[in-house]
Amino acid sequence: MTISGGEPPLPVTQDGPRDAPALLLIHGSASSTRSWDALVPLLTGAHRVLRIDLLGHGRSAKPDGPGYGIADQGRRAAAALDRLGAGQAVVVGHSTGGSVATALAEQRPGLVTALVLVNTGPGMAASTAPKVDFAPSQWPRLTDEQIRQAMSSAFNPGFEAPQALVDDVRGMTHHAFTATLQASREYLEQKALPDRLAALGVPLLVLFGEDDRRWRADAAIAAYRGVPGALVEPLPGVGHSPMLEDPPRTAAALLAFTGRRT
Repeated sequence: MTISGGEPPLPVTQDGPRDAPALLLIHGSASSTRSWDALVPLLTGAHRVLRIDLLGHGRSAKPDGPGYGIADQGRRAAAALDRLGAGQAVVVGHSTGGSVATALAEQRPGLVTALVLVNTGPGMAASTAPKVDFAPSQWPRLTDEQIRQAMSSAFNPGFEAPQALVDDVRGMTHHAFTATLQASREYLEQKALPDRLAALGVPLLVLFGEDDRRWRADAAIAAYRGVPGALVEPLPGVGHSPMLEDPPRTAAALLAFTGRRT
């Protein structure tokens, strides 16, 4: 079965009971479903856990043309839920995946029972991310060490990126990498996430590692606290990737939130 526009469907990984409430996990840029590997076993006792590889990432196609826009990615994520017959789901997004989750809710609000954003920047004014600027000619020759250095701001100092995530970056094309980053910037520049979320009115949990080195955590936390009804939980001692740096604490906060929805 294909999704709209004749595109192949996004690859999906499923874990947990098929009759449990659905939880859709959306990874960030330059990552894949594998970024959730440590978290998933902590969630499957209560949820049917669904993971997708966004276009340009993991097992998905990596076309050279357009289609990497956040709204396009959100549409494909919604189509994946439709294809699986999952019905409504709590949608969780890490970093850029939180923007995709928001776009999904904007387009298909009936599919989303609640949103969880994990270290998703609220707007470009809060960005502190160092610029990663590899030339196309460099891309095929990048070493593991160069990739790890480029990824280092995604974690607290001393946390080494798992080899699987290094391989995910290596598996991308230069075009997919740069187009995804540009799409994320454009989505946040068009309208800040807290404004989009306030208009949606969907139940919202924001988890934010206080030691994030890609976003100003204090600014992000304050911005999301301005969303009516939002539950915002700072995570002390955690950087940009809580599901990798501290899976138990991330899972506990997520399950406490989803437990309130059932």
